[in-house]
Amino acid sequence: MTSNELLKTYEESTQQLAGHGPRNVAVLKNAFESIDGNMSSDKYGSGAVIEDFQGKMAEFLGKEAAVFFPSGTMAQQIALRIWCDQKGIKKVAYHPLSHLEIHEEDGLKELHGIQTILLADRGRVIELEDVTSMDDDIACLLLELPQREIGGQLPSFETLEAISAHCRQKGIKLHLDGARILECLPYYGKSIKEVCALFDSVYLSMYKGIGGIAGAILAGDEDFMAQSKIWKKRHGGDLISLYPYILSAETYFAQRKNRMEEYYLNAIELAAHFNSCEGISTIPAIPVTNMFHVHFEEAPDRLAPILIQAQQIMDIGITGYLKAGETGCWFEVSVGDQYNRIPKGKVAVTFEWLAEKLKTLK
Repeated sequence: MTSNELLKTYEESTQQLAGHGPRNVAVLKNAFESIDGNMSSDKYGSGAVIEDFQGKMAEFLGKEAAVFFPSGTMAQQIALRIWCDQKGIKKVAYHPLSHLEIHEEDGLKELHGIQTILLADRGRVIELEDVTSMDDDIACLLLELPQREIGGQLPSFETLEAISAHCRQKGIKLHLDGARILECLPYYGKSIKEVCALFDSVYLSMYKGIGGIAGAILAGDEDFMAQSKIWKKRHGGDLISLYPYILSAETYFAQRKNRMEEYYLNAIELAAHFNSCEGISTIPAIPVTNMFHVHFEEAPDRLAPILIQAQQIMDIGITGYLKAGETGCWFEVSVGDQYNRIPKGKVAVTFEWLAEKLKTLK
């Protein structure tokens, strides 16, 4: 009951610390306000509405071609399958907490027969030594930037360059799980093309940081993308029309692609507020993207009533859930449009109140 109340008070708060706002029908409705109703839809992967957007995204990412997919899960499994077929090796490597490993019901293994090699410890990012010390011969290495399950951590750009050079020397394809790659650019101080140039194929989500309805872009060279279209059809990804996803993606991409530094700086500010409270810490301590994890020393059942009360009194949504950890509990924060809509003074007062309440648990 407490967990339900936590979610209820979070959703009922008129201001929330994270995200772009409620994911309701208004997301689609607002995106379509300026769209000409006479615009022709796409049909089975063809038509101006999809082809023009794919062209724009290929140019933006610095790749020869791009294809719009209904989901990142589909796009990434297909990317890895193509690289495995090309090299004739059914092995890929990635982080133990990769989305493909923990959230996709082993789709890569069950649907494509691909064996996975897990690199690095669960609590840190993949480093150059993890790659150079591999005994297995692999077709492709996947790097997730940022590494979501450990608070959005990132390797250094110098590490990315070194891994890319090593992979090219060894004939290993390098794939970017860049669902949130735009959010990494302020920390790296690089353009999107500079980052993507290190990779043979790139995936970008159209709903995670961008805030569209759903969908993903997969980009690479012309031959790779031609093969991806065949696999997209095999996976049932060529719906008769994808325009609701495409047009919302195009709308919110235009609105938010240049706001990532704002989100990043706000995440640093917000993390400092959490870290100022005794019994709360963030991972990373200083965020490197707009994402971080908030860890509490207290168990969920002891902490939830305080957060519920805070959300009711302050009318600010802090979180709608708590996940039990080895000690205490935690939740994830991704800063977006909403944070700047809350007066700075109100945020400060909320955390002062929270800090005092947490002292009563000692």
